[in-house]
Amino acid sequence: MDWIINNWLEIFGVITAFLFLYLEIKEKISMWPVGIVTSAVYVIVFFKAGFYADTVLSVYYIAMGIYGWFVWSQKDNSSNITVSKMDKKHMTISIVSFALLYTVLYFILSNYTDSVVPIGDSFTTALSFVATWLLTRKILEQWHLWFVANFVSMALYIHKGLYPTAILFLFYTTMSIVGYLQWKKNMLSLANDK
Repeated sequence: MDWIINNWLEIFGVITAFLFLYLEIKEKISMWPVGIVTSAVYVIVFFKAGFYADTVLSVYYIAMGIYGWFVWSQKDNSSNITVSKMDKKHMTISIVSFALLYTVLYFILSNYTDSVVPIGDSFTTALSFVATWLLTRKILEQWHLWFVANFVSMALYIHKGLYPTAILFLFYTTMSIVGYLQWKKNMLSLANDK
């Protein structure tokens, strides 16, 4: 019981994160406010655990949650917010953004913090930044990035003793496959209806 009391915030974050993932797979706009709450919780959890890049990532998730909520709620959005495949422009932006973010984060974590996992923290954070940006545009391949980021994150959280969060990321890793298959099915279904 003491463990639950001492880790209640992380447990609450895991619960809201499960709800977020369910809503994301279902392409429900309500995922965005749930994601904002989850991210706010994880700002605190990750900072206390010394995952500084993940702390920054959680702040980014809050901002992208607001942005995604706005974009997905626009009735006259020219892209109609439907699932699409990644084009060369998005791929180039994704690769360059990942490389720059990883390099900057690794440099900062290695030289200016007491992070014990600067390589892993930089890698998962940079990948998650890019995946979140792709999510706001409903690009199918965001699920590939999430699979890798979630799997590596799970290992890092086990290393740091964040066991409820590690279980969450095991689930995230598995559900990245489910999300990809569901979004692909929806995308193909819409294409066949046209």
